[in-house]
Amino acid sequence: MSTIRRPRTKRHKPNAEINVVPYIDVMMVLLVIFMVTAPMLTQGVSVDLPQAKSDPVASDEVSEPLVISVTKLGDYYLELGENNKQPVTLERIGAQVGKILQRAPNTPVLLRGDRAIEYGHIVEIMTVLQQAGAQSVGLVSESP
Repeated sequence: MSTIRRPRTKRHKPNAEINVVPYIDVMMVLLVIFMVTAPMLTQGVSVDLPQAKSDPVASDEVSEPLVISVTKLGDYYLELGENNKQPVTLERIGAQVGKILQRAPNTPVLLRGDRAIEYGHIVEIMTVLQQAGAQSVGLVSESP
């Protein structure tokens, strides 16, 4: 007596695993892209900042700070968030900072001075900022 055998059909169970290898590849590519582009995102004028040990200043304000840079040649730059590469005069800095501080009096004012400039340039710009209405001026430095 011969028995008829039916071919066995394989039951495939659903695979509940997620293949994460493509996601890791994409993440690594994004990491490399961000590492390459991050140094290009720094704004402002190239200034050799002095080194000082200090704690970073905690900022509760959400407004973007006004940054005034002084190069080793004694040129002044006012950075209002965009990338300004043209030197400005002290009078223009005083007028623009005064207008901005009238509209937004809590705007932080930061001063970046090259370590090679004379102290008199810093005193001059701080006097102009005080006359423009800046209650306090933060001095930017690099950590050693």
